[in-house]
Amino acid sequence: MTLEIITSTALDGVQHGFFTRKGGASSGVFSGLNCGLGSSDQSEIVLMNRARVAEAMCVDPTHLITQYQVHSADVVTVQSETDHTETADAMVTDQPGLLLGIMTADCQPVLFADREAGVVGAAHAGWKGAIDGVLEHTLDAMETLGASRHKTTAVIGPSIAQASYEVGPEFVERFVDEDPSYARFFSGGSGDRAQFDLPSFGLHCLREAGVAHAEWTRHCTYADPERFYSYRRSVHRKEADYGRLVATIRL
Repeated sequence: MTLEIITSTALDGVQHGFFTRKGGASSGVFSGLNCGLGSSDQSEIVLMNRARVAEAMCVDPTHLITQYQVHSADVVTVQSETDHTETADAMVTDQPGLLLGIMTADCQPVLFADREAGVVGAAHAGWKGAIDGVLEHTLDAMETLGASRHKTTAVIGPSIAQASYEVGPEFVERFVDEDPSYARFFSGGSGDRAQFDLPSFGLHCLREAGVAHAEWTRHCTYADPERFYSYRRSVHRKEADYGRLVATIRL
């Protein structure tokens, strides 16, 4: 089956893609293009899926760079295919041919590019990473390589949408304690629950950080099981594990 790759015209001129689960070799709950080595899927199948992604992005599989993600705000500057750390949730590079890859299954995959400077970045931004500054730190790291945030485009890929993201009162308090204006990213749910708008919060962080342009592809991972993996959906279905989507960018 052919891979399905979501792209953004805002990143035209930079090779990138938000891959759906279509076209992979995994089966069962992982059915499709599971690229998560941290899942309990068969490692040889995951590597096969990752090789398909690399081929689609016109690089050798060894040039697909991913990190072990832990919902941190840590950013790695990648200069070669051997640049791996124990943990990091974002990467930047100015080296052509290195494919930065971010794994998600509801959290925001965010791709960045300053075409003029020749610098790209990729970040995994769940609620914790976003509130702790992973998006701003990615821009800082890009500027260290010569980029300008005022010339940088950032695109948020498929993520869990507000209608599918119910949270408890302690979650709301965490945000409102940080900044009372963050209450606008929540709407009423049932009882004491609320619905959190993660992509809108991500867009807010990017725009406040001064990027030239920021947008969301407007795909909800939870609501479309045919195309996307979703951690929250797997929990609600009481499944043993879940696949990981990959988002990639390269110069």
